[in-house]
This record gives sequence, C-alpha cells and structure tokens, in this order.
Amino acid sequence: MSLGGIDLNLLVALKALLEEGNVTKAGARIGMSQPAMSAALARLRRHYKDELLVRSGRDYELTPFARTLIPSVQRTLRVVEQALDTGHGFDPEASSRVFRLVVTDYVITVLGEPLLRRVAEAAPGVRLELSAIPVDMHESDRGLLQCDALIAPLGFGFGGSHKELFRDRFVCVVDPGNPRLRDGRLTLDDLRALPHAARSNGRTHVPPADRVLDELGVHPRVQVTAVGWLPLPFLVAGTDLVAIVPERLARRVAQAAGLAVVEPPFGDVELVEALWWHPDRAAGEDHHWLRRVLVDVAAGLDGAAGAAPWPPAGLAGEPLTAVRG
Repeated sequence: MSLGGIDLNLLVALKALLEEGNVTKAGARIGMSQPAMSAALARLRRHYKDELLVRSGRDYELTPFARTLIPSVQRTLRVVEQALDTGHGFDPEASSRVFRLVVTDYVITVLGEPLLRRVAEAAPGVRLELSAIPVDMHESDRGLLQCDALIAPLGFGFGGSHKELFRDRFVCVVDPGNPRLRDGRLTLDDLRALPHAARSNGRTHVPPADRVLDELGVHPRVQVTAVGWLPLPFLVAGTDLVAIVPERLARRVAQAAGLAVVEPPFGDVELVEALWWHPDRAAGEDHHWLRRVLVDVAAGLDGAAGAAPWPPAGLAGEPLTAVRG
C-alpha cells in the first residue's frame, strides 16, 4: 500500500530505525536483512531529504530531524495497528512469544524462580530473555522501547509508565566468625570500623541505605566493590568484611555462603522495586498478560515456600522508613 508515492511498509522500517538507532539491530528486530534495511533507509533519506542516521565513531546516531519524527511515527503506527486489529487476542497457551526483560541480578535471584514456574505453567511455549540494565537506560526512552519490561528500584529516573511490584529492606551480612559480631548484633560503631563490600552504582545514584548512614554520620570504608548485589555475600564469606544488601537476597544465599544475616543498626530502610514499560507497549494483549504475570508473581513472594516473612518477625504493624531508590 502506498500513499503519496511512499510505501507504508516503510513506516515499520522507519520506526525500527528511529528506536534502535542502528541499521543491523533495526533489521533484526523486524526480520529484514541488512541490505534490505539499508535500501529502506536510502529510500527514507530521499523522501525526507535528511540523513536520519549518521556515523558517530563505530556507531550511529540520529540526526536532530530524525529525533523529531519519533513521537509522530510511534503514534501513527499505534493507530494503524489498532485499525488493522482482527480481534484475535494473545493466547499464552499457544504462543511462542519471546519477552525481553531488563532486570538486575537481585531481581533474577528473588523473582526468577517463581516467574519461570508461572510462565512454564501458563505459557509453555513462551520464552524469557533476561538482560542487564544498560548504564544509559535512564537517558532516553529508547532503552524501554528495546525491551518488553524493565524491573528496577525506584529512584533511577527511568521514563515511561511504572507500577510498584514489591518491597524489601536492607540488612547486614557478615561472616559468623567476624570479631565485631557480638550476640548476633552489629552497632553503628561496628559499621564505621569494619571494611565494606559494596555494590558499584551510577555516579548520580546513592543507595537508600547509604543515604541513611550518611545522615547518621556513618561513612563506610569501602574495601571492595562489585557489579550487582549478588556477589557481595560471597565476597564477605571468610573475611572481616560487612555488606549491606536487600534482605530477600540475603536470606536466599546466606546458607550457601555460610553467612550471618544481621538486623541493621541503622533502622529499617526500604527498597522499592517497580515495573516499567514504554507507553508504546501499553495496549497490546501480550504486554497486558506479561504485566499481570509479573504483578501476580511479585504479590506471591511473601507466601512462597521458604521465603522470609514480610514484614520481618517483630516488625509487623510497625512503620518502615520509606526511602525510594
């Protein structure tokens, strides 16, 4: 079909090019070979009299004009898809859909097993592709367009739509033989004195527990950093290090790592995990299904076999410090 001499199939290619910012990736996304996608880009350049994509080192970047096209192209294709909708809904039991989720190692540790179990039961042909969060994910909405959903803490400045999934709180983990551990407790002075293993963070993001420690005048002496939360307990094992990590992760790995999970001397500080998605993904029945599954699985965390109770014993009914980050 054409309009004004332009093949409307080029809209699909244009949307992929604008969102991916890369000819090869755009072609892979919509099932076009690189030569075919390059030919489509050449036709689009002639139509707009603009390069649209230009080389920047070893990669591409959008021209200023191309960036202005993104909202209108996305809106146009949403309307076209709605107009051509045949009414056939998403059938999870028959689907072979691949959903790409961008998540942290913490989310995989806590949510991975019940999520895989739920998907296997409800949609045996559906596959999940779990990817790490790119460092530039918060800089534009392109990252959200390249995945089906993002699960990460509040406070990073991600765009799009979001919904709270579940909450956790921070605890301390130490080796049981740590000389500072007395009667299963640590003090703020202990946190000042002990070397810390810490998660490396973006330059602008401060973990909520670190904010509270700073307010209390405690400035951790970080001896080692690692990417993600999951390595920290294993770095602490057999050393005099201490790490401050989310409790759900700590309870899951403490026995395997041979660690003591210790009540935090800085009080209860929450970690709020949320689900993000791009508005362009909001209407599809497949995405509605995915979001329902993720929300249901997260809601079932507290009742899962072997899960630590939440709120923790002795804290039920007591308010927690809500620090979103």
